[in-house]
Amino acid sequence: MKRFFQVVEKDSDGCLKKPRESESEEEEKKEPLKFLTWNANSLFIRVKNNWPEFTNFVTSFDPDVIAIQEVRMPAAGSKGASKNQGEIKDDTSSSREEKKILMRALSTPPFGNYRVWWSLADSKYAGTALLVKKCFKPKSVVFNLDKIASKHEPDGRVILAEFETLRILNTYVPNNGWKEEANSFQRRRKWDKRILEFVTQNSDKPLIWCGDLNVSHEEIDVSHPEFFSAAKQNGYVPPNKEDCGQPGFTLAERKRFGTILREGKLIDAYRFLHKDKDMEQGFSWSGNPVGKYRGKRMRIDYFTVSEKLKERIVACEMHGQGIELQGFYGSDHCPVTLELSPSSNSQNEDPI
Repeated sequence: MKRFFQVVEKDSDGCLKKPRESESEEEEKKEPLKFLTWNANSLFIRVKNNWPEFTNFVTSFDPDVIAIQEVRMPAAGSKGASKNQGEIKDDTSSSREEKKILMRALSTPPFGNYRVWWSLADSKYAGTALLVKKCFKPKSVVFNLDKIASKHEPDGRVILAEFETLRILNTYVPNNGWKEEANSFQRRRKWDKRILEFVTQNSDKPLIWCGDLNVSHEEIDVSHPEFFSAAKQNGYVPPNKEDCGQPGFTLAERKRFGTILREGKLIDAYRFLHKDKDMEQGFSWSGNPVGKYRGKRMRIDYFTVSEKLKERIVACEMHGQGIELQGFYGSDHCPVTLELSPSSNSQNEDPI
């Protein structure tokens, strides 16, 4: 059986040109099909040091949506005043210069083809960004799990874009921490509870949830399970055994993540396609090449998709490999990509 593909040109925004009237109504909605997520570990530093290589990668993959975590650009607003988490700080000479450098990078090809939304922390910490090709028009973009238009999550950890046929949730999940403290275990438990509520209460439309989710679900998702299970900081042992171990690989976090997937009817897209452990290219985070974490790696960056989208998953790949962080573009995380097939297939087949 042969398939014949029609060559479709792209417009000035890097998107496929509008289909002819004979093509399906679903295609005319032009839903995004190619996605990229990356914890940049300071987008400004990546722009200064690694931008040509990352630009080549983005040009080659040509995503419709780019989700970035750990932007680490401070929100606009003077010291002591309330911040505008949707705008980058530019009220000092140094912040203006940094913003100018960053925005210049995002205005050059291919990034000039995208519209950018920001959700930022008060300081150079956390923060997320969402880049969507200009030809894809979100119905709404909000910055919190409550879907309140004017609200941002603390530290800018959420961007939620709703399209005609699906939602995209970009999150930078708070790290579990090592100790029983207000900004550690409790913070993560509250976050996981809210995510569970979100995915179960918003099932009316397929969801793509991506980003640095700060959890390795199963033993196959870390390079050295015994090392991560026994990891401690300063010899501290939590009172609850399920909180022991490397943040992101404690039993408590892994169980809660499993519940979120199950109750939210979500599929881990990478593991859906890749059943076996891949010691070379199966992890999205890698420890420092120097020290006890050398060669220790975790898969904590994900695309999870609604079960309704399961049969449309074409590819989900991690693009970094090796102990020396090849393909990480200066971050300690590598990009992860997802490709979906169109919701309706207009390709013609000739008879057998």
